[in-house]
Amino acid sequence: MGSRQCGSCLSCLLIPLALWSIIVNVLLYFPNGQTSYASSNKLASYVWYFEGICFSGVMMLVVAVILLVLENKNSCKCCQSENCSKKYMALLSIIFSALGIASSGYCLVISALGLVQGPYCRTIDGWEYAFESTRGRFLIDPSVWIECLEPVHVVEWNIILFSILIALSGLQVIICLIRVVMQLSKMLCSTYSVIIQFSNSSPFYIAEIA
Repeated sequence: MGSRQCGSCLSCLLIPLALWSIIVNVLLYFPNGQTSYASSNKLASYVWYFEGICFSGVMMLVVAVILLVLENKNSCKCCQSENCSKKYMALLSIIFSALGIASSGYCLVISALGLVQGPYCRTIDGWEYAFESTRGRFLIDPSVWIECLEPVHVVEWNIILFSILIALSGLQVIICLIRVVMQLSKMLCSTYSVIIQFSNSSPFYIAEIA
């Protein structure tokens, strides 16, 4: 009972994380609240991968709902044996948790790449990736951020939002990994019945193995 409640709590945590991922990703399209940069395609390329909206957002919402259904003690049985049903549900939970790891991991990787690449902005030489060649070193050197003249404060905007996406998707990966470990322990360590025959003349004995 306790493990089921713990699993449900973990699945519930995925929902606010997914909603925040969607919100943060949407904000990336509107530096300083302006829509003109998105409509004129003057945003960093990694912003257009929809990592927070589709993968750590909508996909994780679907995964969270399915995991909550699987954790429901009133879920319909899929086998004649209750033990078989529990293991089948645990297997499905592992599969969807792995799907959650893949989708949130995608968001984590793309957000990290976007953070290192830096924003697409207007410099004295025109629109370009002003810090792409620095391999992320600009992140610890705020004095060079002024090279981006437009959008105003776009460097800070990208750093904050991509960092939040990394944190949110990282938490999703951890939660899904915990769920995989929990379900594997249920499958490998649960109690099941084994029939043992000691001899031709002796009766069968049922042994419970934990």
